[in-house]
Amino acid sequence: MLELPDWPEWAMSLMYTMGWLLLLTIISTTAFGKGDDKSEMRENNKSQEKSETKYSQFLSFRRQYLSVYLIIMLADWMQGTHMYTLYLSYGVNVAALFLTGFLSGAIFAPFLGSAVDKFGRKKSCCVYCILEIIINFMEHSTNFEILLLGRVLGGISTNLLFSAFESWMTTEHRKRGFPDEWLPHTYSVASVGNGVTAILAGIVAQLFEDRLGPIGPFQAVIVLTALALLMILPWAENYGDSSDADDNKDESSNKSSLRAQFVEGWKTTYSNSFVWRIGLTQALSEGAMYTFVFMWVPTLLSLEPPGGLPTGCVFSAMMTAITMGGILFSPLHSFLSKFTKSSSMELSATFIYAIASASMAVPALCLLQEDYDCLMPILASFMVVETCVGMFMPAAGTLRSKYVPDSLQGAILNIFRLPLNAVVVLGTHATDVMEPPHVFVLVSACFMAAAMIQATMLSGDSKKKVD
Repeated sequence: MLELPDWPEWAMSLMYTMGWLLLLTIISTTAFGKGDDKSEMRENNKSQEKSETKYSQFLSFRRQYLSVYLIIMLADWMQGTHMYTLYLSYGVNVAALFLTGFLSGAIFAPFLGSAVDKFGRKKSCCVYCILEIIINFMEHSTNFEILLLGRVLGGISTNLLFSAFESWMTTEHRKRGFPDEWLPHTYSVASVGNGVTAILAGIVAQLFEDRLGPIGPFQAVIVLTALALLMILPWAENYGDSSDADDNKDESSNKSSLRAQFVEGWKTTYSNSFVWRIGLTQALSEGAMYTFVFMWVPTLLSLEPPGGLPTGCVFSAMMTAITMGGILFSPLHSFLSKFTKSSSMELSATFIYAIASASMAVPALCLLQEDYDCLMPILASFMVVETCVGMFMPAAGTLRSKYVPDSLQGAILNIFRLPLNAVVVLGTHATDVMEPPHVFVLVSACFMAAAMIQATMLSGDSKKKVD
C-alpha cells in the first residue's frame, strides 16, 4: 500500500493548498478564457487569406521549439537539484566550483552573444548540447581540475542556453511571417512548461539517484541532451545579420564581422534607452530572484518550523506557483490591455514587478517582529513571488523580442547578463554580510526599481525602437 510522505502537517497543507490553487487556476482560465487566445491570435491575422493555415503553421512551429526547450530545461533542472550533492559526495571544494561557473559566465558573456549572431543560432544551440554532454561526462570524475574545467565550460553553456534558443525562436517566428502579437503565447506556454519540468525534475532526478547513486541524474541528462540535439538538427538556421535571412546564402557571405557584431551590440545597448532599460529591468528582477533563491532555505530554517523543513516539499510548492504564474499571465495581459493597447506588455510587467516587491516586503517586516509566528505569512509571500516569477518570464521575453533587434539578439541578450551577474554577486554577498530582514528589503527594492524603470516605458512609441 502506498504511504504518504512523513512530512510535517504544515508542509502537507502547503502542498494540498498549492495543488488545489493550481487546479482552480487551470479550471477558471479554461472556463472563462476558452477560445479567447485562439480567437485573439486569429483576429490579429485577419488580413491574411489563409489565416487558418497560418495559425496551424504557428502551432506546429511552437511545438517544434517547445519540445526542444522543455527537454533542455528538464535536463538543466535535473543538474541543478543534485549538483551540490554530487560535489559533496566527492569531497571537493563546492564553493570554488560554483564560483568558477559564475565567473566563467561573466567573462564569456560579452563575446558569446556576438558569436551566436554571427555563426548561427541553430549551430549555437547544437554547440550548447555538445558542451552539456561533455560537461556531464566530466562530472563522473572526482578529479578537482577536471570538475573545475567542467564549471568553466558550464559558464559558457549557460550563456548559450539563455541567448541562442530565444534568439533562434524570435527570429524564426518573424521569418515565417507570424505576427508579433503571437509571441507572448509562446513565452507563456514556455513559462508554464518550465514550472512543470522543474517539479518533474526533482522526482525524476531522485529516482535516478536512488537507482544509480549521486551520478545517476547526470547520466540521465546526457541522454536527454543527446535527444534534444537530434531534434534541433532539422531546424532552419538564422543569423544576426539580416542579410543572412535568405536560406540560400552561405555562411561565408555574412557581411558583418564578428568584431563589428560585437561593437554594434554594445553601441545599440548604450545609445538606445529602450534597450538598456529592458536590460536593467532584467538585471534587477532576475538578480532579486536569484538572491531570493539563496535566502529561502536559511530563512525558513531560522523560523524552526514544527517537524523540520522538508525542502523538497517547499521547492515543489514554489514550482507549482511558477506554473500558476505562467497560466495567469495571458489572462492578466488581456485584462490590462483594455487600459492601454499599445503598451499593455509594459503595463503588465510593471504590475508584476510591483506585486513581487510587495511580497518581499512581508518577510522583511515579519522578521523584524519579536514573538510573532512568521511561518505562514512568509510562506505565503514566497508563493506570491514565485507566481510573479512565472508571470514576468513571458513578459520579459516578449519585451526583449519587441525592443531588441533581431540582428543583434544574441549579442545584446548576453550583454544583459553582465549587470545580471553583478546583481547576483552583490546579492549573494549581501546574504553573508547582512541580516535576513535587510536582505529582503534589498530584494524588495530591486523589484520596485525594476517596476519604476519599466513604468517609464509606458508612454511613447511602443514599436520596436531599433530595426
